[in-house]
Amino acid sequence: MRFVRMIAGVLLLVVGIPALFAGGALWLVTRHADPDGAFAARFETVRTPGHAVVVTDLDRLLRQEAPFARTAQTRLRLDARTADGPAFVGLAPTAEVRRWLESAPHASVRRVALAQGPLPVRLDAAGPAVGTPTAAEAVTPLGRPFWVREGIGSLEWSVGDLAGEPMSLVVMRPDGGADLALDLRAELRAGWTGPATWGLLAVGVLLVVCAVLLLLRPLRPREVIFVVEPDQVPVLAGRLGVTSLSGLGSREPGSTPPLPAVRQLTPVGSGAGERLRSAIGTEPSRPVTLADLDEPARLPRPPEVTLSLAWPPAGTEATDQPVEVPPVATRPVDAPPVVPGR
Repeated sequence: MRFVRMIAGVLLLVVGIPALFAGGALWLVTRHADPDGAFAARFETVRTPGHAVVVTDLDRLLRQEAPFARTAQTRLRLDARTADGPAFVGLAPTAEVRRWLESAPHASVRRVALAQGPLPVRLDAAGPAVGTPTAAEAVTPLGRPFWVREGIGSLEWSVGDLAGEPMSLVVMRPDGGADLALDLRAELRAGWTGPATWGLLAVGVLLVVCAVLLLLRPLRPREVIFVVEPDQVPVLAGRLGVTSLSGLGSREPGSTPPLPAVRQLTPVGSGAGERLRSAIGTEPSRPVTLADLDEPARLPRPPEVTLSLAWPPAGTEATDQPVEVPPVATRPVDAPPVVPGR
């Protein structure tokens, strides 16, 4: 059980500590948000001699440069202005935009690097060479039927608007004029940052606390079981300082009686001639295994006696020492008995 608790505690630490770090990182990021919860960034001034600045595949650009902007509950907003006023911003299918601007010089966005300060934008020239005569009404963005979303000065969209076929983002003058100088500002609103931050912090703290409780939980003391014979129960109770074994744990501290020097115990139902057995601790303890048995005491063997039933006996056994027999006085048979005093 102790091994299982240790493994569970280590696994909780392995999951809880990264959750704490992730929650802390998100909390630091959310501190840079605006009071209304939006993250804003400015771009370097975008200049092109063409008529428009086009992001050919907006979803692919976000996937390469800002994958966090493609999550659910995320909305993007782009504000654009020119030297003459607000710019036109539109979102349309890539095939329609390519067909529309194929005869007008424009610039294609190759990369937007994430960095501190204004974000740098890298452009590539697209379409015919600059200076090619183009009708102004041919590149006017207003009134085109292929726009999915459009706006003057700003445009807002969500990740769901980019699902399906590739979409292109177009920024240009409302009248379609050339020689653009754009001031761009992007804004991201992610509704998942707050719940994710506090959720990761709460889960991380809970897992780490549970892991600490499992790893630092004190071990319960093991129970000590005395296995004694029934006739030794009173002696064991006396050694423990209780009147009976049912009173274990009721003794007050400091009331332990002094241990007796020698205590003897008579087995219940034993005869009077049986040898007394010593109490616990007064004689060597009973061996645990047969290998611990001492060599049994050897009793003196009785002298050998030879029994013979033959009669008369074959011979007289010699004694160790001769026996002296005192002489006995004899008297004649006819003589009267002598009476003392007469």
